[in-house]
Amino acid sequence: MSVSKEFALFMQEAPAHAKAWMQAAAALDTASALDKKTKELAYIAVLGATGNTSGIPFHVLSAKSHGASRQEVLSAVLIGLPAAGSVVIASFLAAVEAYDGQNK
Repeated sequence: MSVSKEFALFMQEAPAHAKAWMQAAAALDTASALDKKTKELAYIAVLGATGNTSGIPFHVLSAKSHGASRQEVLSAVLIGLPAAGSVVIASFLAAVEAYDGQNK
């Protein structure tokens, strides 16, 4: 799995910040009571609701590697539809392409 261009640039150009970010993310991951698949599906829902499409492919592939079905991934993207509105629809294409192996 590869990270988005945006995240790769962040890691390259701001390595101290990236290290701090990754340490915080790892600590939050450890603190969670959720299993890996559920965490990834929840994170995909948050990305979709906030319109953060650049992170979708990475987390879709991670969810898939932890056993998430295509329908579970798409349902995660769309779960925020009532609260966030159509912003989640922009993430739908990124999720489908990543799950089906069409992302570049």
